[in-house]
Amino acid sequence: MTPMMEQYLEIKAANPDSLLFYRMGDFYELFFGDAEIAAKALGIALTKRGKHLGNDIPMCGVPIHAAEEYLNRLIAKGHRVAVCDQMEDPAEAKRRGGKSVVRRAVIRLVTPGTLTEDLLLESGRSNYLLAVARSRGAAANGEDLYGLAWIDISTGEFRTALTDQARLSAEIARIEPRELLVGENFLAEGEEGNFWRGFGKALTPLSATVFDAASAPSRLATFFGVATAESFGDFSRSELAAASAALSYVEKTQLGGRPPLAPPQREADEGVLLIDQATRANLELMRTLSGEKHGSLFFAIDRTVTGSGARLLAQRLAGPSTEPDEISRRLDSVEFFLQRRELRQAIRRDLAAVPDMMRALSRLALG
Repeated sequence: MTPMMEQYLEIKAANPDSLLFYRMGDFYELFFGDAEIAAKALGIALTKRGKHLGNDIPMCGVPIHAAEEYLNRLIAKGHRVAVCDQMEDPAEAKRRGGKSVVRRAVIRLVTPGTLTEDLLLESGRSNYLLAVARSRGAAANGEDLYGLAWIDISTGEFRTALTDQARLSAEIARIEPRELLVGENFLAEGEEGNFWRGFGKALTPLSATVFDAASAPSRLATFFGVATAESFGDFSRSELAAASAALSYVEKTQLGGRPPLAPPQREADEGVLLIDQATRANLELMRTLSGEKHGSLFFAIDRTVTGSGARLLAQRLAGPSTEPDEISRRLDSVEFFLQRRELRQAIRRDLAAVPDMMRALSRLALG
C-alpha cells in the first residue's frame, strides 16, 4: 500500500459515515465504496487507481472549482460528506523526503442539517437541524416528555420546545427538519424504534451520552460564554439535553469556526395549530402529494420578494397561530398595506434589492 493510500484509509476510518472528499491537486477524489456510491449518485465515470489486497481500487473524482455543485447533489440525495483538504503545499512534503505525503485533514463535515453555502440552500426554506431528547415519566400523568431543539446555522436561529408523545409527530412535521438527531437507544425500542427509522436518511443516530442532561447546562453556558444557562430562561431537562446535543453536533461538523447562533429561545406550549403529517400532506401546504412545490398552497400564495420573508411565510403556514390577538395583529398589518398601494410597492421594491441579510451575516461570521 502506498503512503498516500495509508493516509486515506486512516482519515476514512475516522469518518466512516461520510463520503470522503480527499483533495489531490485540483480534484477531490473518492475511493473504494465511496467512489462507487458517488459515481452512481452523480452520474460520473468510475475508474480505478492501484490495488488493495490484490483487488483494483475503485476511484472517481470531481474538480475543486465545481465541488459545491456536486456536494449539493449528494446532500439532496441524503448523503453526508467529509471534506479533506491539503494542509500544506506539495513542495513542503517533498522537502521532507521522497515518500512523504502531503498533510491532509478534514476541514468540514457537510450534512443536510448543517449547510451554510447559498448554492446548497433553498432561499425560501429554513434549514433546520433538530435534536430530540426524552425524559422518562416526566409528565403529570406519568408519560414521557420530549425536548426539542432546532437550529438553522445559516441564519443563527435556535429554538426549543417541550412536547408529549401524542404531539411529537406533529411537532416534528411542523419544524420539517433537514436532519434529525436522536439517541441510538431510541432505535432499539420496538415500535418507537420503527417510528424513528421512518425518517430514513434524515435521521442521524448519536451516542446516548451526547444527550446527557446533567452536563447540558454547562455546555450551553460555555458555548455562549455566559456564567450559567439560566440566563437564557427556564428550560426543562429534556430541552437542555436536546439543545446540548444539537450544539455538540454543530461543533463537530463546523470545524472551521463557531457559527454565530442566537441564544436558545423557548416556544410557547400553546398558540400554534398542530397538523399531523398525513393531514399536512393531503392539504398540500408546502408540497403536493408528488413532492413538488409547484401546485402547493405555499406556491399559490407566496408573493414575497426576500428569502427571509418566504421562510417566515412558510413557518406561519406550517404552524398557524391559534391566538386571536396575534391573528388580529397580522390581519391589521395586511389591511394597512392593502390600503396604501404606493407605500406597499415602494417597500417591496426596496426589499427586493436587499440580500438575504440573516444568511449573509452568518456567512461573514464563519469567514
